[in-house]
Amino acid sequence: MEQEQKNQPPENFPTVQPASDELADKVAADLVMVDSSMPEEAPAGAQDAVALEEEQVKDEIDIQIDLLNDPDWVVRREAVITLGEMGDERCVEPLARALRDGDWQVREVAIEAMGHVGSPAVETLLKLLRDWDVRKYAILALGKIRDERVLDPLMLQLRNDEFKDDAINALVELGEPSIPKLIAALRDKDENVRKSAVLALGRIKNSEAISPLIEMLDDKDWFTRLTAAAALESIGDERGREAIKPLLKDPDMVVKMRVERILAKWKKQPVSQPANA
Repeated sequence: MEQEQKNQPPENFPTVQPASDELADKVAADLVMVDSSMPEEAPAGAQDAVALEEEQVKDEIDIQIDLLNDPDWVVRREAVITLGEMGDERCVEPLARALRDGDWQVREVAIEAMGHVGSPAVETLLKLLRDWDVRKYAILALGKIRDERVLDPLMLQLRNDEFKDDAINALVELGEPSIPKLIAALRDKDENVRKSAVLALGRIKNSEAISPLIEMLDDKDWFTRLTAAAALESIGDERGREAIKPLLKDPDMVVKMRVERILAKWKKQPVSQPANA
């Protein structure tokens, strides 16, 4: 009994008590607040990595631009393709120069590359329309860019005998966006513009053009009537089939023979509605 009493501390001796759960929670919360109040730092080297990547892209563009001067047309062609795939605004002027390349295979891919760059290339291409030597390629490149700025300049080229076929091809490639302008051109005073519009609408094959094309079957020009009938055949709508039947009595023998062939061909196959009707 005396031994037990010796081991007990004196009555007034201060003892150390274990921290309560409440106190531990408070300390932990304070630590979290201190940690969250410290500003977050960007991942080490992240900004440097972005800057390095931008510099590498710039360097790659410069490398490809230099390759446009290579004596081997294959190298130049690959450089043009690469610049087009990059789609960077800085590629526009080099690609515009490639439209003048001495090899047609380089010029061909330059047209496609301009289309890949898209809207940033429009202003440069519109300026190139003034240059006879490169106008053809500029027209074809504009036809690959879905931008409202290209429509009026392309329609204007329908008045140019030398480049109207290229303009037709470009408007056909644009497709649906060019339809309202082409339908309006069916009333143009210029006979060549009307013919070109008929040809383009027949190749686009949109049902919106059926009624305007039917009206063109009464045009005074035999070739316009002929191309209108062919355009309606291309669209393949029942309304067109019925509308061209009166041309079996057309005063022009060529129109009459063409319509006979169209109707004979139609009899052998079912009429299919246009996909975009």
